[in-house]
Amino acid sequence: MRFRSVPVVAKLTNWNSRIQESSHIRKWQEVFNVYCGTQNPGVRLTDPSLFANILKACSNLSLGHGTSIHACLIKQGFQSFTSIENSTIDFYMKRGALDSALRVFNCMSRDSVSWNIMIHGHFTQGTSEEGLWWFMQARVAGFEPNISTLVLIIRACRSHRSKREGPKIHAYVIRSGFCAITSVQNSFLSMYADIDMGFAQTLFDEISEKDVISWSAMIGGYMQSGNSQVALLLFREMLSTARIEPDGITTVSVLKACAHVGEIGMGLLVHGFVTVRGFEDDLFVGNSLVDMYSECNDADSALKVFNEMPQKNVISWNSILSGFVHNERYLEATSLFHSMINAGVEADEVTLGNLLQTSKYLLDLFQCKLIHSITIRNAYESNELLVNSLIDAYAKCARIELAWKLFARMKRRDMISWNVMIAGFTHCGKPEKALAIFQEMNIAQVQPNAIVMLNVLEACSVWAELKRSKWAHAYAIRTGFASEVAVGTSILNMYSKCGAIEASRKAFDQITEKNVVSWSAMISAYGINGLPRDALLLLSQMKLNDQKPNAVTILSVLAACSHGGLVEEGLSLFKQMVQEQAHGIGPGPEHYSCVVDLLSRSGMLEGARNLIRRMPEQGLTANANAWGALLSASKSYQNSEIGANAISRAIELDPSNSASYIVASGLYALGGSWVNAANMRQLVRERGVMVMPGYSLVHVNDKAARFVAGDSSHMRCVEIFRSVEALHRCMKMDERNYASVCL
Repeated sequence: MRFRSVPVVAKLTNWNSRIQESSHIRKWQEVFNVYCGTQNPGVRLTDPSLFANILKACSNLSLGHGTSIHACLIKQGFQSFTSIENSTIDFYMKRGALDSALRVFNCMSRDSVSWNIMIHGHFTQGTSEEGLWWFMQARVAGFEPNISTLVLIIRACRSHRSKREGPKIHAYVIRSGFCAITSVQNSFLSMYADIDMGFAQTLFDEISEKDVISWSAMIGGYMQSGNSQVALLLFREMLSTARIEPDGITTVSVLKACAHVGEIGMGLLVHGFVTVRGFEDDLFVGNSLVDMYSECNDADSALKVFNEMPQKNVISWNSILSGFVHNERYLEATSLFHSMINAGVEADEVTLGNLLQTSKYLLDLFQCKLIHSITIRNAYESNELLVNSLIDAYAKCARIELAWKLFARMKRRDMISWNVMIAGFTHCGKPEKALAIFQEMNIAQVQPNAIVMLNVLEACSVWAELKRSKWAHAYAIRTGFASEVAVGTSILNMYSKCGAIEASRKAFDQITEKNVVSWSAMISAYGINGLPRDALLLLSQMKLNDQKPNAVTILSVLAACSHGGLVEEGLSLFKQMVQEQAHGIGPGPEHYSCVVDLLSRSGMLEGARNLIRRMPEQGLTANANAWGALLSASKSYQNSEIGANAISRAIELDPSNSASYIVASGLYALGGSWVNAANMRQLVRERGVMVMPGYSLVHVNDKAARFVAGDSSHMRCVEIFRSVEALHRCMKMDERNYASVCL
């Protein structure tokens, strides 16, 4: 036996070397196989350090491998070695067997490594709360953490945004003498940046040797807290004063800050830096560049960056889709989606949400249904945001019944769900249903916010029933929403739609902090209620109150002059805009359209046409509203020569507007061109143009009665027709003129 011991020792030495070498090159199966080869009778590994490698191999293989090794260690009496027990705990932790790790921990002689493993393991395999609890237990036991443990604990406080535990850990670190270590300082800096930027700034100022991580934490913190301008100033200081070169993380934060404030100049400089440093291959940097250009309204540059990206993920596609939607390039967004599918990238919830925005704008019902089917197929129905967007899209496409079915099937409805349903019924001309939904929302004890209140007020505006409007106003007062300027403005607008201009003015006077929207709404209210001189007077009062009118304000005044027949006053204001840039506002296509309407209504058709012809001199093109106003006046004044040109332009610019076809048909009929009149009506049918019938509202006993030409569904239609005939006789209208009005 004495002579045979030499080869056994040599074999053991060889096995030891092979285990160490295989472990070093991370060949875990080979490590385990070599260990199995040592399990011959009379052979026993005696070096405890080898078992750390063997257990590490098992943590990368399976729980069963390590459990068998643990059993062998117990049989061979190695459980008394603290280092081996620590490796065993580490194995169980990495395999997710926390209970087994705890049993070993409770039966061993512990050192600081044991506590570190338990804390690390609970942070990585359990929860942050468990990791913090173990740290507190370790402190009671006199444990001294290492730097990596401290960094983990600080990160846990950051993830929980713990304003109580974070400062406690900071105080402990200061007492323990770790506060001067850069990695620990940066970890605290990142934690405070998520909790309180004031604390973060104080700590940042105290750090004597700041590295790129320190600067990145502060820049990212200011960007996340909404202080993007401060973030950009800090970035400039980082470059000019500290002369520290940014890394990819800093670059992403700066690009996001540029996107938030629309700072495309700084964004271009950062893009240049990205190109010089070779960061364009970084996927996160590329996605951030796409976002930055999109938010700065430069969709073409965003698309160029996207096309040049060497690799793209679903976030890249979502970024460019979102950018095109943000810049209202809906058709191109739809085309990009098809390219995305062809590239083999599967759409996620964000993709579908962006597509629904295009569907709403394009009124694309087919695409809505397509997205709905994808939502069901991919089991996205639990995503409330996506389902809410679907409801909204169906409503915008005038398919309120589909929106209602989707809403009714929702297992959980949040405030947004109720809000989009209320807005949907209002949009589809069913305000009574919208208010009924609001009542159900209250019964369900879902608290509304100001946006819900705005939609309720809009429903009352559409319904135009004064009693219901007063109820909504009272509700807004009780809930405290009436004090908000947006709600107060909506209240005055609601009353103006009901014809209660006195109540509208009272609501306006009760707004404590009026903004330009409030003033513009009140001016518009006077205009639609036939009080153009009051509108002009309010414009003067607005300027006396140091409130600068905007383009919408001037448009409201021009509209009031147009509807009230104040041609000279309207033209005077418009000339000021053109010649003097009154109030710093130049006329846009809408202002020209309004003046065209002003001239057309007063019979000055030639002047209206000449104004349209002069628009290109200002770099503008007449829109459908301008040509529509000229067409309507051509019919009223029976000017077929001007009307003929207006017909083609109005229909070309807005082919979905039924009014242009109907007015054109009427103009042809007045001139005796019955074939052309019939062709216009045929076009309506061929193009599937939805004809919205005109109606009149009459308020009787605080209730709005709606009258539609030729409607025989009203319970008192016989009396209505008899009254209309009597009115026509009083107005001495002959049969031909009556037919023209009905048309």
